[in-house]
Amino acid sequence: MTKYKLKLYDFQLSALIYQIGLSLIPGIGHQGAKKLVAYCGGAEAVFKSKKAELLKIPGLGEKAVSKVLQADVLGRAEEEVAFLEKENINATFFLDKDYPQRLLHCDDGPIILYSKGKVDWNASKMISFVGTRKATVKGKAICEQMIRDLKPHGATIVSGLAYGIDITAHKAAMEAGLPTIGILASGLDEVYPKPHFKYAEKMQLNGGIASDYHSKTKLLPSNFAERNRIVAGLSEAVVVVESSAKGGSLITADLANGYNRDVFAVPGRVDDSQSEGCNKLIKANKAALIESVKDLEYILGWELESKAKKQNSTQRQLFVELNDEEEKIIKAFEGKDLLPIDELSLLAQMPMSKTASLLLNLEFKGVVKSLPGKQYQLV
Repeated sequence: MTKYKLKLYDFQLSALIYQIGLSLIPGIGHQGAKKLVAYCGGAEAVFKSKKAELLKIPGLGEKAVSKVLQADVLGRAEEEVAFLEKENINATFFLDKDYPQRLLHCDDGPIILYSKGKVDWNASKMISFVGTRKATVKGKAICEQMIRDLKPHGATIVSGLAYGIDITAHKAAMEAGLPTIGILASGLDEVYPKPHFKYAEKMQLNGGIASDYHSKTKLLPSNFAERNRIVAGLSEAVVVVESSAKGGSLITADLANGYNRDVFAVPGRVDDSQSEGCNKLIKANKAALIESVKDLEYILGWELESKAKKQNSTQRQLFVELNDEEEKIIKAFEGKDLLPIDELSLLAQMPMSKTASLLLNLEFKGVVKSLPGKQYQLV
């Protein structure tokens, strides 16, 4: 490995250089990078490990080890840190506490995410809207109405900033006063398509733009399919408004199914080419038919009435007996609407297997309910 001498930085910036450097090693990928960090003990340790140590890592062959050892990426990583500071861009490593918890359950989740604006990666309610770039007037109207109806939930709207349904969703969210996040297929130095730059700027006031690509990344067609995994994994559910028989929306829907997310599709006429993809998803049982937000609320179990929540909480206190360990699980929910099982295990200071067993008991008692992505919510 080329020896690279870092300039004098504070500890946090120095750690970030190694984290970005890890993401720049060619041919390793997100899963490989996570494995390296797990076995070496951190991003910096990866760069300081010897060949013999790296070869002991299961599944990491001679070829991959050579790529790590020969990687000359820290200089480029240092340039990227300078760019991030200049443009006021946040970098979130997959081990950081504010990294999107939902993406932790996706094997190919990015090891680092760049974001600009006021992005809350762990908002309690997030919905992705995707669809064709050639959206019809009717399709746009349906998308806008659904997002208006999500306003009482305070949901964060996620999409890809593309033409058609994507930008319709972002604009409708801003008009409704809802946070919205645009996932780019390029680095944050280049907003594509360019006409949407003005919307990307406005989105940063309540939400923002994000990507796992570093600056100066060449915009390739494959980038769009790859970024769709973030759109699919980041949210509780994906809503496909309009889609032709082939396209990025169906890729996103397939990814969401693979991540155990709920997928919804708006049905259309059998002779409508822009509804062919949606009808196909419904017919293949890969998406639930959605006519309005009420369908989404029912399947996701969202409750609007805080009064109903308080009533359920009172009933739980009056009629359900909990042991000390179950009380610890309930206490872990304080101030949180929902939590993934790994975070519950951490907060309750219990092994994952014990936490899972207690959650199952609490679910039988009607105290919690399970949601997609191994997340749990108090009833």
